Amino acid sequence: MRKPSTVRRPHKRPVRAPCASPAGPATPRQTIKARHHISRPDRQAHRVENINGFTAGRPALGVRPGSEGIVLPEIYDSSAFRDVFEHHFTYEAGFRRNTHRFAKRTALTDIASGKTWTYAELGADANRIARGLQSRGLETGQLVTYQLFNGPEFALTYLAAQTAGLIGAPINFRLAPGEIAFILDDSQPQAFIFDAALTEQVAAALSMARHRPQILVAVGDGPDGIDGGPDGIDGAIPWRDLPAEDGSPLPTPDRSTFDESTRQYTSGTTGMPKAVSLNSLVEVLSAHDVIMHFPLSPYDKTLNMTPWFHRGGLYSGGPNPVFYVGAEAVSLRSFTADAVLDAVERSQLTFLIGAPTNLAMLADAQEQRARDLSSLRGIVTMGAPLDRASALRYQRVLTPRIFNGYGTTEAFWNTFLRPEDLPAGAGSAGRACTDDDVAVVKVFDDRTAAPDEFAAKDGAEVGEVIVRSVKSGYAYLGNPEEQRKKFRDGWLYAGDLATWDENELVTIVVRKDDMIISGGENVHPVQVEAALSEHDGVADCAVVGAPDPKWGQVVVAYVVRATPDVSAADLDKHCLSHPMLADFKRPRGYRFVDSLPMTATGKKMHFKLAAQAADDDAAGLFERP
Repeated sequence: MRKPSTVRRPHKRPVRAPCASPAGPATPRQTIKARHHISRPDRQAHRVENINGFTAGRPALGVRPGSEGIVLPEIYDSSAFRDVFEHHFTYEAGFRRNTHRFAKRTALTDIASGKTWTYAELGADANRIARGLQSRGLETGQLVTYQLFNGPEFALTYLAAQTAGLIGAPINFRLAPGEIAFILDDSQPQAFIFDAALTEQVAAALSMARHRPQILVAVGDGPDGIDGGPDGIDGAIPWRDLPAEDGSPLPTPDRSTFDESTRQYTSGTTGMPKAVSLNSLVEVLSAHDVIMHFPLSPYDKTLNMTPWFHRGGLYSGGPNPVFYVGAEAVSLRSFTADAVLDAVERSQLTFLIGAPTNLAMLADAQEQRARDLSSLRGIVTMGAPLDRASALRYQRVLTPRIFNGYGTTEAFWNTFLRPEDLPAGAGSAGRACTDDDVAVVKVFDDRTAAPDEFAAKDGAEVGEVIVRSVKSGYAYLGNPEEQRKKFRDGWLYAGDLATWDENELVTIVVRKDDMIISGGENVHPVQVEAALSEHDGVADCAVVGAPDPKWGQVVVAYVVRATPDVSAADLDKHCLSHPMLADFKRPRGYRFVDSLPMTATGKKMHFKLAAQAADDDAAGLFERP
């Protein structure tokens, strides 16, 4: 119920003769009393009269001749807007709209099976999965973790979680058993959906974890089936048994757009994953960002070549923006350049999304056997900058419309390099995205810079990248210490060192925390060093990235021997069998040294070794296992 307008009593002032009116003189007491008895329609009419009347050249907002008193404008009541915004401006509502306004339009195509889903069909199947999870005990706000390859089951799980008001947590399918176990214990999901090809890793993880999800679902065929075989997992059900028969829409979840809807895991300074909480509003605004920057329309067809469990895979032309805008997503379980190029020609794809590694392979394949790529409206890269030579090559061989985005798991992409910025801007990460604030601040030895302590915009001074973005959830679940380190005063301190110029083009120099990015995967040296140090033959070690034309970087290790006979093959075998180290994180080369460069406080100087690694690799000084 709307409150009546507030009426202010006049300040006491010397009594003056009251103004005459057709109704006769009015005393101050009569004026005040009259104001309290003006009806709502009369107040409105009175306000209009005052607005249209002028005294001494200005609107008569106070007492004017013939008035009965002062009526102030009504105060805007935003409660109805806030209610709609909070409860109906959700990702689930956006997808639900498309199931009927674009009911017959293709929403998803799976290359491997050739199967397609319209928006009506995709919505009905997502409803069946949601109802199947609910029938097995999952309630609003509970967690479903899924470890799946790009494909229909991934898309349906993502949508089913939104539909049922669950929290969906996609995780890397390349994780080692110990890493999977860590995530299970950290999030304690009620359901765990995994690809049956990962049965061995999942079984090992479940045996190591303290928490066992009450619902286990296997997608596809495992080594020896789901139940009963030597590699099977007791209690797991096949994906085909999960959906309910009823595909009708579920009631709108009793969830706010500010409630957590997706949880992603990223590597932290300890090397172990951190839980990044994203709410439904972040989901919507991430979709909007892609829609603006591609731009993406309901008539586009996209193929994201990177794994969808990544922020860049799920949110950059993956299921999130595609299903929100009403476009078509094309899924490919595993990347091959020929399969992608054939799909562009056959299906008239309009956008490809991938890492620079993907683009290099596409260019090679296109030069070997040309396809018709004229349908492409753009190729968007992420994960690493594009050098001038590569940018020019991709524009010539693939499409003139090459984009590059820079960002983090925490805040999605925050700078964007457009085709119009190339080739002059090649090597940079572009400028801040439309809704984002991006700055490069000074780096101090003894403290963290404030958000307004900018590095010089000269393209030379190296500082730290900070970001303020509504695409961030601004939280690490259960990790307040890391949260305080990374989020300050509404800004995310991204952990990357960069320069920027007078046009605010940001150029990434190196990761502040020495993160290695190999083939689009983040590898933290601390975790690899910890695994290597467990070997009896290792006295000390330092892990860095060496430049690689295919993967961007490869992991290499500088090792101080504890025993003279330890070899690269010995250490590689150790890493391959280590339960806490995914295969992509193990070193591809070893150089045995007498000592490691250290700071005065005893910290390893990774940046020196990283600078040295390129020369050492070129000179053939790394032993390959």
